[in-house]
Amino acid sequence: RRPTIRSVAAQMERLIAPRLRLLLIIVIFDFANGFLILPSNVKVRPAAHHRCGANHFSSSNPGYDSSSASSPLQMASVSLTGDEATLALWVASFASSHIGMSATRSTIISTLGDVAASLDLVGRKEWKLPEWWPGDTSGGDRIFPDADTAGRQIYRAGYTFVSFFTLGSAFAAYLTASSGTSADMSSDTAGFLHNACMATAALSFGSSIASLTNASPLGLMPSFEQTQSSSSGDKQTILLSASPGDTLGIRRDDSLKFTARGLTRITRHPLILPVVPWGFATSYLAGNRPCDYILFGGLALYAVAGCFAQDLRVVREEGSVGTVFKPTDSAEEGQRLNAFFQETSFLPFGAVLDGRQKLGDVVEELPWPGFIVGMGLGWLLE
Repeated sequence: RRPTIRSVAAQMERLIAPRLRLLLIIVIFDFANGFLILPSNVKVRPAAHHRCGANHFSSSNPGYDSSSASSPLQMASVSLTGDEATLALWVASFASSHIGMSATRSTIISTLGDVAASLDLVGRKEWKLPEWWPGDTSGGDRIFPDADTAGRQIYRAGYTFVSFFTLGSAFAAYLTASSGTSADMSSDTAGFLHNACMATAALSFGSSIASLTNASPLGLMPSFEQTQSSSSGDKQTILLSASPGDTLGIRRDDSLKFTARGLTRITRHPLILPVVPWGFATSYLAGNRPCDYILFGGLALYAVAGCFAQDLRVVREEGSVGTVFKPTDSAEEGQRLNAFFQETSFLPFGAVLDGRQKLGDVVEELPWPGFIVGMGLGWLLE
């Protein structure tokens, strides 16, 4: 029986409401606890003495200097402007929503797929991808070939919307907050720290850009393979069968990412982890103000937390990560994901240092054109 709009809305409410409450709690908790370590030029005011705290202790200890007390009752509070507080809230919302949606995406995808099937959106033959679109190995040219694929597609659309909305709002709040303060231009642009930050930001940006063609299964970037035929003498080899995307000569095949290659020999998170050094370097270069550290430093902390959360889900076998959607249902996919995890490292060059990967393979397989172009673009942007 086709469900009513009310029943579909009730089902969506049961899915979303608990997670919205959890997101709100996380955001409030992060914001109340400062969320970020801000630079030394932020004004700090000591909290008022508790009547049973430092004053009581100093009265019985004449040599005690209560002005330097650092007990829990005298924790310092950071003085942020209203615009900076709004910026911190949006950065916390971006980070919390992304990590939360990723951690619960198996449930979200399953529910969205069931809703799409109940609304008769699955299996429609007239809904096809364009001939030039690089389809994948499972869905072919259908947009919603089955409920699981429909759930993933709708989830991706929602994930993208949340990304643009929260991060876009954070950048808008940053522009507002930065317009009310002047950048710290006292540092020497020819000095060591400035040049080190420039190099760090450019190298990090180049690594992230290069990872777009050297993706990890723990990331959402797809992997593609050639589909056109190639001839060698009298012998012709068909690389892949005909499929959507033949016009461009490529087809999506995310199974290729299970083999460590190039950047994934350095770290299993080549797209997001470079945001960490880039964020802190850019915080200094953008003006060394509280708003700079809230935005760019906040993104750096999000990158660490997000990548760590992905690794934790793999170790605990708690569900899907990146483009690996059913590691527990597919024995082969789960084994390949675990093998990739064991062959790679979280910390950059960790697998190289302990002998699991070879530096020579990294140098040989690194996508140098993308890295060089990205590094130059990163330097220009900084």
